[in-house]
Amino acid sequence: MTEETWTYATAGELTAALRAGKVSSVELTEEAIGRIEREDGALNAICAPDFERARDAARAADRARARGEERPLLGVPVTVKESYNVAGLPTTWGMPQFRDHVPAEDALQVARVKAAGAVVLGKTNVPLGLQDIQTYNEIHGTTVNPWDRTRTCGGSSGGSAAALAAGFGALSLGTDIAGSLRTPAHFCGVYAHKPTLHLLPTRGMVPPHAPALPADIDLAVAGPMARSARDLTLLLDVMAGPDPLTSGLAHTLDLPPARHDRLSDFRVLVLDEHPLIPTGADVRAGLARVVDALTAGGARIERHSPLLPDLADAAELYTLLLSSAVAVQFPVGSQQQLAAQVAGLDEDDHSLAAARLRGLLLSHRDWLGADRRRELHRHAWRQLFAEFDAVVAPITPTAAFPHDQDPDLMNRRITVDGTAHTYFDQLVWAGLATMPGLPATAVPTGPSAAGLPVGVQLIGPMYEDRTPLRLAELLEEQLGGFRAPRAPR
Repeated sequence: MTEETWTYATAGELTAALRAGKVSSVELTEEAIGRIEREDGALNAICAPDFERARDAARAADRARARGEERPLLGVPVTVKESYNVAGLPTTWGMPQFRDHVPAEDALQVARVKAAGAVVLGKTNVPLGLQDIQTYNEIHGTTVNPWDRTRTCGGSSGGSAAALAAGFGALSLGTDIAGSLRTPAHFCGVYAHKPTLHLLPTRGMVPPHAPALPADIDLAVAGPMARSARDLTLLLDVMAGPDPLTSGLAHTLDLPPARHDRLSDFRVLVLDEHPLIPTGADVRAGLARVVDALTAGGARIERHSPLLPDLADAAELYTLLLSSAVAVQFPVGSQQQLAAQVAGLDEDDHSLAAARLRGLLLSHRDWLGADRRRELHRHAWRQLFAEFDAVVAPITPTAAFPHDQDPDLMNRRITVDGTAHTYFDQLVWAGLATMPGLPATAVPTGPSAAGLPVGVQLIGPMYEDRTPLRLAELLEEQLGGFRAPRAPR
């Protein structure tokens, strides 16, 4: 391969080439650094470069390979979302008051990818407090979409998705609580996997004001991002396994194998309508391409099932839990004023706006009640997955939208086929898998009418992550997978 060809090679291809002696880690790392230095000024994906240590790691990887060592990611250049602690680099979560916060210890997942031999090029940009569907903050500025710089790359793992689409490393570590892996992948045309809740430990992926403890975070997950479906599995296997601080177990985890190996054996439920927000034409077209690929492969496809949990109730419950989780991390507004607003809500108001407000003041007793409601949804999903192997659904209702940095997020609107909707209502599709804790794989389906990437999510049964991941591989063969961005506007 030529030097430029390596830019968009998958981690699997790079590993094979390194093994065969066709390229060295030093060469791959220098090529990636050179590309970042040439092109990231316009994209702003890499907010904390770590080039000198990357060069050292690449030299060490080449020496290790010369000694006959084999590790899953030995010599492969990668990036890491800014919210993960990396010793010696700032962890700010985009919050100006923490611009000088530099942890002394790597997050567990960073330590794992380094132990697997990966070369960390640096950290990728995030929105303020990881709380946006876009990626910008006062410290590091705005990350743009490599396909169209007037549009967002998504959030909160937006820097990681933009870096992958631009060829800045083969893999990236991201996180997801409100589509933060899946939405940037959808907007930038790459792959991502939101694992089953609590499957991957998150120690060291914490706000800069919080200690790096081995605690499970409700709704939130760590997860892999890549330019191919197979690479997601490669990185997931490196990241998986219990936290040794809490379990005392070795770094190993045996997940069930994929239910099927051929498209013809899959039973798939396809969703394209939500009761609370319409699905835009571009996303519908992407779903149609997936249906065509499934049909061509002989999969059994259904569009309706009485087993599907109530989508409106699921969205309300997700919004309630998400709002509560955010309020715990980052207290919002005057408690007295919020209490007065909540008291003024009609008991029969089940809107998402009401759920967002109630969640900000949710008592422990009420949270436990919401958690019991969640268990009913999980039981319904278990029954559904006795009849289906995967659910295909949108990630958001539209392709990447223009930058909107109105400081009052409640003033923002998302436009779906010409009609404006409340900005955060687009999260209902991400919440479909997040609220019950199900695994979901984001896959590109091809371009929108305007040439922007469009993705969908493949939702699978709890702890059966390998099933949607395998389906993603099979669809990649049919749909063509990642495409390098055309010259941006």
